[in-house]
Amino acid sequence: MKTLNTALTTLLLACAAAQSFAAETDATNTVAKPPEPVPGSNPIFRDTFTADPSTLVVGDTLYCYTGHDKAVGRQFFTMPDWLCYSTKDMTNWTAHGVIMKAKDFKYGARNSAWAAQVIEKGGKFYFYVTLTLTNSSAHCISVAVGDSPVGPFKDARGTPLITDDMTKDSRRPNADIDPTIFIDTDGTPWLAWGNGDCYLVKLKPNMIEMDGPIKKLNITSEYSEGPWLYKRGNLYYNVFAVDVPGVQPEQIGYATAPAVEGPWTYHGLVTGKAKVGFTIHPAVVEFKGQWYFFYHDGSTTLNGQTGGDCRRSVCVEYLAYTTDGKIKPITQTAAGISVPPKDN
Repeated sequence: MKTLNTALTTLLLACAAAQSFAAETDATNTVAKPPEPVPGSNPIFRDTFTADPSTLVVGDTLYCYTGHDKAVGRQFFTMPDWLCYSTKDMTNWTAHGVIMKAKDFKYGARNSAWAAQVIEKGGKFYFYVTLTLTNSSAHCISVAVGDSPVGPFKDARGTPLITDDMTKDSRRPNADIDPTIFIDTDGTPWLAWGNGDCYLVKLKPNMIEMDGPIKKLNITSEYSEGPWLYKRGNLYYNVFAVDVPGVQPEQIGYATAPAVEGPWTYHGLVTGKAKVGFTIHPAVVEFKGQWYFFYHDGSTTLNGQTGGDCRRSVCVEYLAYTTDGKIKPITQTAAGISVPPKDN
């Protein structure tokens, strides 16, 4: 009996030691989960790679439209569709998924869903997009229409609104990208766009036809692409990517004017280059009394895939003005708008 008790004791001690070793091993091999991102910190969307943000306020909701970076490895821009997110408080976002695909335009190349913007008029939502033409390297700007901010959208014309043969005087061959749409206080819709040069045209009230000649805006020799046109008070603003001499990646600059057709005065930089990536793309919006600056950056790893030139993520910062209407310089941060604004 003594021998049996001794054997049982030895067995129990061995089991306890094995359990303790296993627990220590599990603790050693467990990889700590990264902390949950603070709402409002950058990037604001972490479900997939997003780029080329644009914004629209409808009632108490802000909608953010983005391109969808799907490039793998060293692939160039591979962007099959556009996504939409919405928020009522700038920190909690609802993902609406894909709202339109490049191939929904019969003449659009499959992976060419570049920068776009949505605007509302008369209860309809007009979606101005960049595409590459099928079996061609030429770009175009097209317009779709829907009854809701999140679609469904359909091609409003059946043909592009703007094509490269309309801007033969551009400094760059692929001039017709990055549309920004703006409706002035008198109800006149204006479309601006351009790579290398910034172009402007008035649209007809139906929002899908030009109403006059295309004009090239004289802003600055540093203008690159990605204009964002808006009005604050009696002053017109154009915020855009710039090529600063000696700096390869794009940065963001801006100009102001007393009228949408100019004359435009360039005021220099709003913010510098993205942490990672050769592009940066702006959107500016006022929502519930606060101004915001949206952009993209390629420094974030998502779902095990590193960011980069063609895998970017949308970010947001506060934006503020001086008393004479100039935009105060913006620092790109990880905290984003998860902390109160320092300067308004």
